[in-house]
Amino acid sequence: MRTVTVNGNDAGQRLDKFLGKLFKSMPAGMLYKAIRKKRVKVNGKRADISYHLSEGDKIDLYINDEFFEDKGGAKYEGKPSEIKIVYEDDNILVADKPSGLPCHSGGNSGDDTLISRITAYLFKNGEFDPSSENTFAPALCNRLDRNTSGLIIAAKNAAALRVMNEKIRRREVEKYYVCTVIGVPERKSGVIETYLKKDGKTNAVSVSQGTDGARRAVTEYKVIGKTESGARVEVRLITGRTHQIRVHMAHIGHPIEGDVKYGAPKNGKRDFQNLRAYKIKFNFKESCALDYLNHKTIEA
Repeated sequence: MRTVTVNGNDAGQRLDKFLGKLFKSMPAGMLYKAIRKKRVKVNGKRADISYHLSEGDKIDLYINDEFFEDKGGAKYEGKPSEIKIVYEDDNILVADKPSGLPCHSGGNSGDDTLISRITAYLFKNGEFDPSSENTFAPALCNRLDRNTSGLIIAAKNAAALRVMNEKIRRREVEKYYVCTVIGVPERKSGVIETYLKKDGKTNAVSVSQGTDGARRAVTEYKVIGKTESGARVEVRLITGRTHQIRVHMAHIGHPIEGDVKYGAPKNGKRDFQNLRAYKIKFNFKESCALDYLNHKTIEA
């Protein structure tokens, strides 16, 4: 039997959700059976799967040792931790992701990713101690495609992650991009609104009529200059769908330079999208634990 003490980063979670993160290798059926068979107790008593944890709760676990992961920091030692930090405080950091670096692993735990670098950076600085955490690890609040560069928000604790995710969901975090497109849009500014549908097999997104699971997507754009091949365009995301900017610019006849997946010609020099997330504005409508960020603009 092992006993786990709920800490601040665990508090507020349902018991079953917490245990699912704690025992990642345990099949869900086996986990729920363990709860039903009273092999999981909270503060010495049988607990319901929907019980919401409070800081200080004691969870007794009559679970085989094989399902407990090593919480030591060895896996972070020697890992790449080079990141360009644009902003940092006790709760969040904003990193400037380079083009070519994925945000998350594609399944190989040894992948070099932005979140693995951020976690290694915080571990080396003493801001993340995996041995003192049950289920929490630093997490990204937004994402960018592998070949899109720019600003990514990461949360250092669970409370900051919950608040930031909610603010992003409620569109109280404004995200601005700049890109180079092929040709010059006839309308120098406008709003593009369509429905987008993703093909899971090809990882490609297409404009849809709004049926079969398609999702509404809205993009605001403004031409800010001209280039040899077209125009420099500033984009603000109103919604945040997969490949949204890339598909929308192609939809109006001006694919992003280098984005051969969505119609740009190959040029032998830059066969990936010339797209960058360069500015974030916090525009909170209600008070929260991160109020000090309200009306702040971060740019790189």
